[in-house]
Amino acid sequence: MIASLCIVISCNEKDSSENELTPPNIILIYADDLGIGLLGQEGQQIITTPHIDRLAKEGIRFNRAYSNMLCAPARASLITGLHDSHQEGFPINEGGAYKYATSSNLDSIERALNDKLTLGEDPIYLGEVAQKMGYTTAQFGKLEWGFSATDQQMKAHGWDYYLGYLDHIRAHGFYPPFLFENRKMVHYPRNTHLDAGKSKEPETPEHFEERWDMKGKEVYSEDIFMEGILNFLEENQENPFFLFFPTQLPHGPVSIPKVHPDFINDDRLTQIEKEYASMVKLLDDHVGQIMDKLNELDLRENTLVIFTSDNGHEIYYSQEGRTLKPYTNMETGERFDNYEHKYYSDLAGDVFNGNGGRAGLKRSNLEGGIRVPMIASWPSKIEAGSVSNLLIANYDLLATLAEVVGYEGNLKTDGISFYQELIGNQEDDHHEFVVYSSFTGPTLITNDGWKLRTYLPKESFELYYLPEDFKEEHDLATKFPEKLMELKETLLNACDGNFQNGWYGNQ
Repeated sequence: MIASLCIVISCNEKDSSENELTPPNIILIYADDLGIGLLGQEGQQIITTPHIDRLAKEGIRFNRAYSNMLCAPARASLITGLHDSHQEGFPINEGGAYKYATSSNLDSIERALNDKLTLGEDPIYLGEVAQKMGYTTAQFGKLEWGFSATDQQMKAHGWDYYLGYLDHIRAHGFYPPFLFENRKMVHYPRNTHLDAGKSKEPETPEHFEERWDMKGKEVYSEDIFMEGILNFLEENQENPFFLFFPTQLPHGPVSIPKVHPDFINDDRLTQIEKEYASMVKLLDDHVGQIMDKLNELDLRENTLVIFTSDNGHEIYYSQEGRTLKPYTNMETGERFDNYEHKYYSDLAGDVFNGNGGRAGLKRSNLEGGIRVPMIASWPSKIEAGSVSNLLIANYDLLATLAEVVGYEGNLKTDGISFYQELIGNQEDDHHEFVVYSSFTGPTLITNDGWKLRTYLPKESFELYYLPEDFKEEHDLATKFPEKLMELKETLLNACDGNFQNGWYGNQ
């Protein structure tokens, strides 16, 4: 894995008096396909998210947080601290590897996957920075970067314990016949569907009946994870821990054991929309359960809790007459191509406005695909109710957590620690720009608000000034040609000399 433009950071140059005598616990909650517009604090009008909103009120909310346009590169960037537009991309296996896994063929499946997995030369991963500092590390849920991970990968990345799906395709179902616990297969015999009970889209009467046929769907995966997380907190309350919770919620296809009472009689919503909203509510409830457990164990004061999402919003509640897939302008019948016709919630009929009025969705380098919520709460260090306009990337978390735990080694990373921003210190360190790839080419966002967006199929380079145009409606490329050329050169260098590096060139 090449990181030719990476910054090498020494993570123990700060005065040791800045650090807590007692190392803080760390919990990273990583929502799946949670659009920034789905949270109450971001203006959501239908779904209330009181626990996540409370987390923001008790800590700091970042207004300019970015992540990748898709789950696999997002998780890889998070764990490695590298952006996804380098010449040599992340080693990502195809999904579905464990669908027919048994105890007898597990070794051969893992050997085949490990043959395709290049870990690079002595990199330091997210779990490792805590593990090397004496933390107990654990991961629950949709494990690692996709689309099929291995036990070797989990151990190499610094996880002492894990429980969940190693295959992201199977993780699209919520009733797994088996999960992996430290390589051991844990079976749930009352779940009998090989695809973990994955639902079908779009919504039709037939798909509704099949979704609510609960034969062979008795143990809900997120219940398993929450039980494991609460037990982990109970068992590790005496020692510093780093808990990573990459939840499945609210990634679809829609699957929920019951509709939340908030939506049962909500006439604004169709049945499938009520179920999707209930998945967002369940995620919020889980955040509340974790916070309640920290309070119960008297761990809240010295625990850093970070909440974010892997990428932008996605629609899982399409239905004839509402929101359609492929995404279509409900007024004109035109397909959104995110070039001449950009996706917007009001044009698409998205009742939730999950991207918060921005253009685009997941898989796009538009703001709706890469802007994510980012909240951090740490009562002993972070001032309650703080709001930050610092430009941050998901690949900053490696450097940030390394500084939090006092990691003494060097990190090869594209990220910059925002630890000082967390604790309210004014520092000069910030990104000049952040970079992400997509299926249509890379994009660059500068610290002062300029955005260069590529659409390589049309050899197009678009220029926006986000402080005055967050919806990306006014391309300024012809008006500011010098700025366009400057940012094109910067982006090309960040992409190791080729705009096609990243996901566009690897399709």
